[in-house]
Amino acid sequence: MKTPSSRLYDLIKSLTSAERRYFKLYVSSKDANSNKYVQLFDAIVVSERFDDEQLAKIIYSGQPVETRKYSELKSYLYELVIRSLQSFDEKSSVDYRLKNQLLGVRALFKRSHFEDCKAILAKVKKTAAEYEDFKVLVEVLEWEKKIAYTQTDIAFLDKEMGRITAEEQVYLENQANISAYRNIFFNILVGIRKDVSRSKAQRESFAQIMENPLMANESMARSFNAKVLYYRILSIYYFSNSNFESFYDSSKRLLDLMEHNELMMAEDVSEYISALNNHIISCGRLGRVEEVRESLDKLNTVTPITLDDELKIHRQYYMNKFRLCISTGEFEEGANELKRHLKTVEKFDKQLFIKNSFYLQYFCIYFGNGDFENALESLNDWIKLMAGSVERKDLQSLSRVLNLIIHYELGNSMLLDSLLRSTYRYLNKSNRLSEFERKMMNFIREAGKPHSKGEMQQILETLKQDFEDLSRQPSYGVFDLFDIISWLESKINNKPYAQVVKDRFLR
Repeated sequence: MKTPSSRLYDLIKSLTSAERRYFKLYVSSKDANSNKYVQLFDAIVVSERFDDEQLAKIIYSGQPVETRKYSELKSYLYELVIRSLQSFDEKSSVDYRLKNQLLGVRALFKRSHFEDCKAILAKVKKTAAEYEDFKVLVEVLEWEKKIAYTQTDIAFLDKEMGRITAEEQVYLENQANISAYRNIFFNILVGIRKDVSRSKAQRESFAQIMENPLMANESMARSFNAKVLYYRILSIYYFSNSNFESFYDSSKRLLDLMEHNELMMAEDVSEYISALNNHIISCGRLGRVEEVRESLDKLNTVTPITLDDELKIHRQYYMNKFRLCISTGEFEEGANELKRHLKTVEKFDKQLFIKNSFYLQYFCIYFGNGDFENALESLNDWIKLMAGSVERKDLQSLSRVLNLIIHYELGNSMLLDSLLRSTYRYLNKSNRLSEFERKMMNFIREAGKPHSKGEMQQILETLKQDFEDLSRQPSYGVFDLFDIISWLESKINNKPYAQVVKDRFLR
């Protein structure tokens, strides 16, 4: 297999410190330091950017590079790193241990060591039951039948087939139960991510999904993992309906469920991180600021197991911290947190990070501090990032409105006419022009005309009242990110935007 150099580079750069140390132990030998694949591994670890030609020069010490041999070296190292990761995971993951134990059963069975097979299967079955690995449990039963058949143990089959059939049925039903909950969860999740307009059609669609008998109550979930999915479904459903009290209750129950299962928490914290994030959001929606702060501290104490866990903790901590600073008007604190965040981001692979963009939050923090140039740059970065994406159409539309606002603040009157036309074309192309968008563009258009101070004051006050009415409608989630009503109030009363946000929050 010819392995592209960038894949090898990205793989090695993604390894944690523990995984890198383990690789060196995995390949340790008397001449390990002189092996070219070890030299290539070390060269990639210390490199700051991908440069295939420079790596080749380091490995071959200035000697002519044989392209075929260098490609083979990279391919060999790529496969070796994967094997070391498999070995690393076997020591730290129950899933890998179970799979390897079953591979051991296969090897022993092939050599007719049937009693040894049975001893290993007993251990596998006990562990799989503790961790609710129903697929492995079904496989254990298959091995029990296969061994008995090979040994022509009719007495065992006669005595145990009833028990095996009953257990197999339970395991298959439990697995199907989890799968069914997972499908419900993904159906709602995809609907929310594609369109968070909370339209009547969307609410009716979600309500129909929730009529599934599995969502009648918690008892329909047959296992711990199914119960986790049950409460995750409730959480995102209540969030989509703006039923924030129920969203809070379901997210809190999910956290309690997880925190009382230390065995599962030690194996996988990914779902717990997501549940904690949802709980923080629910507390924020209900104005439980102290509980938000406590939960943020808790999120920061979670020990990541994987690189993805580390990324999720970072993303969700800072997204919620920024959201807290933006909603409370603590923009100076937000700017300090933003500096720390940007410094930490440097150690992550950009491609892993960029999919979960913070750019609109950057915009709000810079805007709140009156740093309009950086606010505009962040906004443009987000617009470029989301070009052609089907996700978050609501925020894509909002970003165009924010673009008008920032150019209005910067006094770019020459640009506003052309921006208004291009914004209208973008918002109207899919019949998505909302009342909020229409009123905002009318305001920008009117603001560009000559008006007396009193006339401008009246225009601002009328728009503020209109937006206050719109903000009470559940379909207008656009007011959640950028406090446009505070912005209008700051213009009406000639006060700093940050001060108005803070005052409104305290009221």
